[in-house]
Amino acid sequence: MKHFTKLALLSLFFMTGCGTTSHITSSWRAVDVQPKEYKKIVVLGLIRDADKTLREKMEQHIVDDLKELGYNAVCSCEEYNPKAFENMSEKDAIAKLRNSGVDAVLTVTLLDKAKEKYYVKGRFEYAPYNEYPNFYNYYRTTFERVYTPGYFVENTKYFWESNFYEMTSGQLLYSSQSQSFDPASSQRLSHEYGQMIVKDMKKNYVISDQKAPVLKPM
Repeated sequence: MKHFTKLALLSLFFMTGCGTTSHITSSWRAVDVQPKEYKKIVVLGLIRDADKTLREKMEQHIVDDLKELGYNAVCSCEEYNPKAFENMSEKDAIAKLRNSGVDAVLTVTLLDKAKEKYYVKGRFEYAPYNEYPNFYNYYRTTFERVYTPGYFVENTKYFWESNFYEMTSGQLLYSSQSQSFDPASSQRLSHEYGQMIVKDMKKNYVISDQKAPVLKPM
């Protein structure tokens, strides 16, 4: 029974989304990249119109995390629409950003969103015979295990990509791919993703805490 209780609690932990729902699967940084002062970083979400609210929350949370490090960051949703550069040439798109004072862009792209369905077995589990010396206790406990049916659970998995571009050189300085598994809410997903990406960029020495002295890693 004790073993079963532990398993039940562990299952409940994951089903209610108490653990981390996002993780980075791979990341890359340009050679010799170093953090610098950027006058204005725009966070640009490339997410379908059906998930417009998620896009805005993603952008805002990442903006807030960058601001905590001392950067001047803004949401694209405040200055541009998702298709603002759709029919522009590369030269015109970069000129549009530069004219508004932007010298770096951090993109957040929802590459795919897939639903997964899996079967959760019923409660049947073997227990030592001496754990139930009383017939009725054994009967009631075993009855529940045998006759509790299994059920299907559907989860949603998100596949993300984030790139950091410097406008002066036009170069890609950082790129990461990540997955989010069945987040409890778009608010939580956005909060968690923003912290994760900004932390990884800082870890890879792409950005730094502008409020503190910059120390190059050994």
